[in-house]
Amino acid sequence: MMIRIRSRDGLERVTIDNPHATIAQLKSQIESQLRVPVQSQTLSSNQNLLLAKTPDDWSRFTDMDNPHTPISSFNLTHGSILYLAYQGERTIPGPTVQPAGSFGRKMTMDDLIAKQMRVTRQENPHCELVSFDRDAANAFQHYVNETLAFAVKRGGFMYGTVSPEGKVEVHFIYEPPQQGTEENLLLLRDPDEEKLVDAIAIGLGMRKVGFIFTQTISQDKKDYTMSTAEVLQAAELHSEGDLKEWVTAIVKLEVNDDGAADVHFEAFQMSDMCVRLFKEGWFETDVKDEIDPKLSKMKKDVVVGVKDTREVDNDFFLVVVKIADHQGPLSSSFPIENRIIPVSMNALKDHFNRTKSLSFVKRISDFHLLLLLAKFLDINADVPALAECVLTQSAVPEGYKLLIESMASAS
Repeated sequence: MMIRIRSRDGLERVTIDNPHATIAQLKSQIESQLRVPVQSQTLSSNQNLLLAKTPDDWSRFTDMDNPHTPISSFNLTHGSILYLAYQGERTIPGPTVQPAGSFGRKMTMDDLIAKQMRVTRQENPHCELVSFDRDAANAFQHYVNETLAFAVKRGGFMYGTVSPEGKVEVHFIYEPPQQGTEENLLLLRDPDEEKLVDAIAIGLGMRKVGFIFTQTISQDKKDYTMSTAEVLQAAELHSEGDLKEWVTAIVKLEVNDDGAADVHFEAFQMSDMCVRLFKEGWFETDVKDEIDPKLSKMKKDVVVGVKDTREVDNDFFLVVVKIADHQGPLSSSFPIENRIIPVSMNALKDHFNRTKSLSFVKRISDFHLLLLLAKFLDINADVPALAECVLTQSAVPEGYKLLIESMASAS
């Protein structure tokens, strides 16, 4: 079983041979594979551990303190994420050196060329075009513009469809739990909530197609398209998405010729080379403030043009994608998850009062409403059934209708 461990160093993987292992055995594997001593580890299933600043703060996360507790009691499955805080520095073993030249095996010119990692621009994206649902795009940009005033970063996962020709249509945006600052965006992802999102998407005949994030006003004064931290985050999510048409979209505020500010959307794909370099661990992932944000640092020399370098201009990794818009099958008028004001059942009551003139299936044809309902329904039966009604715009079974109306009136 593979467990993903997120710490201040990013996302890493630990392999556990015994799914019935105890917390002590898991911590021992973390020490063995990630070089973090057991006595230094604070381990938790609560993502808020990453926001704690001091060991005193860490001590409040006690859910994984008992060394004898089996990890199976936490319902961990292959690919589950745990959170790790630790004191001190880590030492990671370097690569094994194979002698070459006069002190070992001779290398031919072909061997040398094969060992070079050449970074070139990718001219054509795999995604022919990305089209945004107008209501979904507007709901996202309106929040970051009117409420957050582009002062802190915000992000979301885009869901929709991909045509055989490579056209991506974005029909809704899911905003996971997160903490944004002027320069960084920390996604505090909730695996249980994301399972509900994916179940709704499958029922709607859709899938995850990309990542959208905002740049802040302070970033507008800087000379880059995407910062190094943004490239790393985008490459990680692109490689996780496992879709060749995966799109990364940026929303920012730009001053036009008249001195007024316009909200501006841009879309890119991370190049095949960028995703490959990320998967193979070439990027330096410890991004310090003093590093030039236009340049990604590599752990080893790569070839750009005719020279060896360990710094690559981030623009080399971006492939521009054309943008369009459309009116999709869903509305986006329901309050959106994981924002400053939590979504309550009162929102459901207000929504049903506002939409009395519409058919019942139209009233529930909103992803954000379906996500609220899904938290009270069976993920394997009820969620796909309701989503399929929305997909086909067919009558909602009377049992679901009565249940949803009672939930709305009870608030």
